[in-house]
Amino acid sequence: MTRNDNPADPFKKALTEASRTMADARELNVTYSVDPPGLSGDTMRLPQVTRRMTRDEVLLARGTADTLALRHRFHDAPTHNRYMPQGQMARDLYQAMEEARCEAVGARHMPGTSKNIDARIAHDAARKGYAQIRDRQDAPLPVAASYMIRQLATGRDLPEGADHVLDLWRGFIEERAGGTLETLDDVLADQTAFARLARQMIDDLGYGDQLGDDPDDTGDEDEGTEDNSEDEPEEPENPDSEGQEDDSAEDDSEEDGTPQDSAQADVALDEDADEDMSDETEMPEGEAPLDPPPPPPHSEASQDYKVFETAFDEEVQAEDLAEPAELERLRAYLDQQLEPLKGAVARLANKLQRRLQAQQNRSWNFDLEEGILDAGRLARVVANPTTPLSFKQETDTEFRDTVVTLLLDNSGSMRGRPISIAAICADVLARTLERCSVKVEILGFTTRAWKGGQSRERWLQEGRSLQPGRLNDLRHIIYKQADAPWRRVRPNLGLMMKEGLLKENIDGEALEWAHRRMVARPEARRILMVISDGAPVDDSTLSVNPANYLEKHLRDVIAMVERRKQVELLAIGIGHDVTRYYERAVTITDVEQLAGAMTEQLAALFDKDPRARARFSGMRRAM
Repeated sequence: MTRNDNPADPFKKALTEASRTMADARELNVTYSVDPPGLSGDTMRLPQVTRRMTRDEVLLARGTADTLALRHRFHDAPTHNRYMPQGQMARDLYQAMEEARCEAVGARHMPGTSKNIDARIAHDAARKGYAQIRDRQDAPLPVAASYMIRQLATGRDLPEGADHVLDLWRGFIEERAGGTLETLDDVLADQTAFARLARQMIDDLGYGDQLGDDPDDTGDEDEGTEDNSEDEPEEPENPDSEGQEDDSAEDDSEEDGTPQDSAQADVALDEDADEDMSDETEMPEGEAPLDPPPPPPHSEASQDYKVFETAFDEEVQAEDLAEPAELERLRAYLDQQLEPLKGAVARLANKLQRRLQAQQNRSWNFDLEEGILDAGRLARVVANPTTPLSFKQETDTEFRDTVVTLLLDNSGSMRGRPISIAAICADVLARTLERCSVKVEILGFTTRAWKGGQSRERWLQEGRSLQPGRLNDLRHIIYKQADAPWRRVRPNLGLMMKEGLLKENIDGEALEWAHRRMVARPEARRILMVISDGAPVDDSTLSVNPANYLEKHLRDVIAMVERRKQVELLAIGIGHDVTRYYERAVTITDVEQLAGAMTEQLAALFDKDPRARARFSGMRRAM
């Protein structure tokens, strides 16, 4: 072996050949990358294996390869998409159970895969801390459902951590869906039958409202035809009429109005009306049309906005894009980069906290006829027994029931100091607002590739259609969910320092995604702050669509958000004027001003004086 030879290469080559054989796809392209593993068409992406070839690396690579190969072999995408539910939780359950089905079917055909997949499950459970979860609500139900499917189908015990997640949910799943799961063995090898079982199980678990229309429900059309035919005069049978679809209308009139096919069964016997009424009688009144309904628009804000392909888009947790050790290292690097700014940022955070807590001080209404007895006024009753008792009530503070979302631009133009300061400001604001009982969600948006990615490749393969719409693969990142405590997700913001993460930015769809997440929240007040350094840019999309295609969509989304008034929207532009897009916005010229701008913007929203709000927000408003 020469010095330049990688000792991991023989293992990679052997694993590649084994994956192709297992997937029954000799042309399968297998790559090893630091990006999350996945399967896209005939390309399989596996975890990186270093020269050291540690035991954990080898087991994780083998387990991931087996999982993806079995999915490639036993999963049919059109069938899967046909039965796909509409709601997010229902989708997560459906997809997790389908993955478990593929693994279970593979284990029956190739028992050796079970041990490798166990290693992959154990790695995921350890990375996500499943063994430390104490509350069932913190354990993901879709993961527990997939573990239940796998255990029932294979009879194998789950690895440590994974078994804990299933134990937390086992009683609930068995109580709600135990009867449905009794037929699991009968449908496991049939994806269509299993999809129906999965939808029934989703309904059993309480998410039936997210299933959408039943793809197998075609009875309405038949019943409508039969009901309508009962109102028509009874017609004589003519067995010879079958197969005569090419006969002319004149021939039909000579056969006493015998129906040519089921679509003509409702036509009146009037010979002259056969042809004229055919269009009106193809479907009974009130029934759905024969043609399938058009697909829903890609954007609620604009019916004209198109997306060429959504199969490669990604909504991902930050911890799934890097190993825990790497996140800790990147977080330490972030802290080191911003050490000189910590003093100034901390002072601003303390200022914001003081302003918020000052409004959180208890305020009472006195001299009421009901409420809490006011002990401070009992002396008046003692001095004069005829004086009525006095009661008091605490007034509600304006921001106790509030959630704030920070939507950070993760585009390549933010690389360097801008993204570092945006990350540390999000860090400080999240901790500050959490101490003031305000929930905070931190999101980021970018693309998975430069200049198109897999969406563009598919567009090229399918003939380069004109104006295909958005032509890149989205990557929407969840750094912190609103209900997650900050101490648990603190390392996640270090991901912004990861080399190769920041690519292009499609602001309109990211803003619409953040808005959808917010309106689903139970809080009464929702505040969305966008931090960006300019207009949306994606070279692949803009090269084959109008030059203002993405910018127009961003304006449409902003208009929709501001029109619906479910979310309070404001923005901070770094080095670029974003006031041309957002009604409530401020532009800073130095990234070091970001902390102060964010602090003042948020503080102003909680100020009761509208003049102070306008002054602190840097917005020009009519007084």
